This record gives sequence, C-alpha cells and structure tokens, in this order.
Amino acid sequence: QVQVTESGGGLVQPGGSLRLACSASGRTFSSLRMAWFRQAPGKERALVAHISFRGGSTSYSDSVKGRFTISRDNAKNTVYLQMNNLKPEDTAVYYCAAATTVVWDYWGQGTQVTVSS
Repeated sequence: QVQVTESGGGLVQPGGSLRLACSASGRTFSSLRMAWFRQAPGKERALVAHISFRGGSTSYSDSVKGRFTISRDNAKNTVYLQMNNLKPEDTAVYYCAAATTVVWDYWGQGTQVTVSS
C-alpha cells in the first residue's frame, strides 16, 4: 500500500506564490507516476499536472500552464507543485495522487489553497 501526504497549502494574495509538497511511501518512489489534482467548491476534481517516473515528462492543464511547475526529487521521495501568479480561481483543495499503472490508485488527504485579498 502506498501512503501519500501533502503539505504546503495556505492563504495567499492574488499574484502570490505557494509551493506544495507531497511525499509517498510504501513503494519505490521512482516506480510511481505522480500528479496533482484540485477540487474547487461545487466542482469536480480535476487534473492539474502530472509527472513521469523520473521526471522527464510533465503535463499541465491549460488553466495553469505557464504558472505552475511540477517537479520531483526521487532521492527525497517527494513531488512538488510550484504555483506562481496565483489567481482567485486557483482556490481549491489540492490532492496529490500516485499511480503504478494508468489509474491514479493512491491519494492524499488534500491541502487547502485559498487565493484572496
């Protein structure tokens, strides 16, 4: 079983930055694809970004492209989401997910990000 834990959420003003971190244990970290999802109030959970096993390939939703960066440090069993130029519409609960196949099998508990002045 893989345990996933997020950290780093909080309150930030529009235009500000936050970095989320996610650690995973229970399996060799480099054997996991990793992703960040988010769910805003009244909306479905949506994929924000994902990264391949060794970090060589990344993908982003159109709404965050150019502002968010996903990265990973396999030596630290950690994946990051650097969020710059945050907007009020980025307010959501952010979830980290891990996958050994094409299905996102393992989820964290989520961390709240609120963008407000």
